[in-house]
Amino acid sequence: MLSLHTIASAKGRAKKNKRVGRGNASGHGTYSTRGLKGQKSRSGVSGLKRLGLKKQLLQIPKARGFKSLKPKNQVVSVKALNNNFQDNDIVNPASLMAKKLIASLSQPVKILGKEKLTVKVKFENIKMSAGVEKQLN
Repeated sequence: MLSLHTIASAKGRAKKNKRVGRGNASGHGTYSTRGLKGQKSRSGVSGLKRLGLKKQLLQIPKARGFKSLKPKNQVVSVKALNNNFQDNDIVNPASLMAKKLIASLSQPVKILGKEKLTVKVKFENIKMSAGVEKQLN
């Protein structure tokens, strides 16, 4: 009858690890299967050199560059503000989104441009370049 106490593991299921450096009687004593001399017989040699993986690592293409954790600004030009807004309008991310000048509300917005700001608008929660800020003062 099959019970928990009668189940036996299959023959050859688990292979014992090679235990090196446990005395000469084990068959892997003295030099511990490393041979006599040379770089590979010393301690502290990286496994990459010993296993031949260094060449493979060098052949793999690496991901280059840098990815910032800060989100990029959505840029709106002064020209677009002149064309889409009238005097005394409030310019904020929601109004820019309504006029389809930006793609999302979650990313920051920045006003850039060398043009002259012809409409007198109020800005809320928007970054701007030094040139645009100088025009407002």
